[in-house]
Amino acid sequence: FFHLQKKRRAATARRQHLKSAMLQLAVTEIEKEAAAKEVEKQNYLAEHCPPLSLPGSMQELQELCKKLHAKIESVDEERYDTEVKLQKTSKELEDLSQKLFDLRGKFKRPPLRRVRMSADAMLRALLGSKHKVCMDLRANLKQVKKEDTEKEKDLRDVGDWRKNIEEKSGMEGRKKMFEAGE
Repeated sequence: FFHLQKKRRAATARRQHLKSAMLQLAVTEIEKEAAAKEVEKQNYLAEHCPPLSLPGSMQELQELCKKLHAKIESVDEERYDTEVKLQKTSKELEDLSQKLFDLRGKFKRPPLRRVRMSADAMLRALLGSKHKVCMDLRANLKQVKKEDTEKEKDLRDVGDWRKNIEEKSGMEGRKKMFEAGE
């Protein structure tokens, strides 16, 4: 048991030592990268941005301003072109990733909640603030007049149902029904 604990401690100590060595290596690599970036930046600035020498006369100063404005415009045009290209490629990338997602076919349908909403609220949600018409579902229904059918008239004319049963009960009632049928 004691021997296993020593092995575990040794393995843990070795793992921690390796971890600290890797971290030290990573820190030095990051520092080297930062220094290389700074040198690259300085080289680029020295190449593209020569030191500014201000002329003494007003005429030469105006010429310098015109040159600088022309350079600024060309740089702005380049920046705009690269922005448009970036937007276009990002849109294409998004479309392609959506197509890839659709081709995979593994779409997890989100759990839907049941929401009670009136027709007006639904139209307002779909159409936004443009929707101002109140939707009355019963407004377009036809008006139907009740027509008196013969059965309803007969039922109204009969009156009390007990009298009708008494008249048709017994042999006399059956005789009357038989005669009425003929």
